[in-house]
Amino acid sequence: MELIALMAAPFAASVVLVLIHAYLGGHVLRRGVIFVDLAMAQFAAMGAAMGLLFGFELESVPAYFLGLASALSAAGLFAAARRRIHSVPQEAIIGIAYVAASAAAILIADRAPHGGEHIKQILVGSILWVSWTEVLKTALIYGALGILLGVVHQRLSLVSENPTLAAEKGQNIFAWDFLFYSVFAFVVTSSVRIAGVLLVFSILIVPAVFAALSGVRKSLRLPVAWGFGIVMSLIGMLASYFLDLPTGAAVVVVFAIGLVPLTIRRRAKG
Repeated sequence: MELIALMAAPFAASVVLVLIHAYLGGHVLRRGVIFVDLAMAQFAAMGAAMGLLFGFELESVPAYFLGLASALSAAGLFAAARRRIHSVPQEAIIGIAYVAASAAAILIADRAPHGGEHIKQILVGSILWVSWTEVLKTALIYGALGILLGVVHQRLSLVSENPTLAAEKGQNIFAWDFLFYSVFAFVVTSSVRIAGVLLVFSILIVPAVFAALSGVRKSLRLPVAWGFGIVMSLIGMLASYFLDLPTGAAVVVVFAIGLVPLTIRRRAKG
């Protein structure tokens, strides 16, 4: 009973995160912008850290909106980068933005009381202490965003897979990119508050990579990614409970280990 009481809400939160992040992760792989989640998360973290200078706690509403505004500014930057900077890969722009936002967050936290502790919280999160109220609120927000993504799925997928063809069909690439990255900003800003940068990145990328490596047809990749993410989250949380390990870090390691057998099998097949 103690296990259920302690882990039920964190596991429910991880399921909510997996359902939307695995979908976004598929787009990230098709776009080839693997580290966009880390960069967006760092922009959100930088904005939240800025709130510390004004006396706002990381979990406060003002800090959330500062983080969201910062993440939305990154959405505009990344949307513009693919359209306007043809001589430099978009991933390079994302990498530079990530490093700059990380350094800025450290500089800001250095001026705030207990800044080092806040930076650690941003990285590893506190999913173990998430409340059922937070889980429900996040599920409602992500549910609404999921409906939006479902409505625009075909057009957004075409932009992710073949932007040239999408442009030929009259789609505004910048507008669709900005929509994608704006949804990303809303999701990441909320997710980082719950799970931290490292776990959010793992939930985004690893299930999508597992589904891509599994060899299933494209229509089945999202359900496979969902299943992998939910099972690995459960195993990671059980490991953290029975081995007395930090929950977020344990889940991240389990996600990575979960890829190993499939990677070995694919290499054996050549």
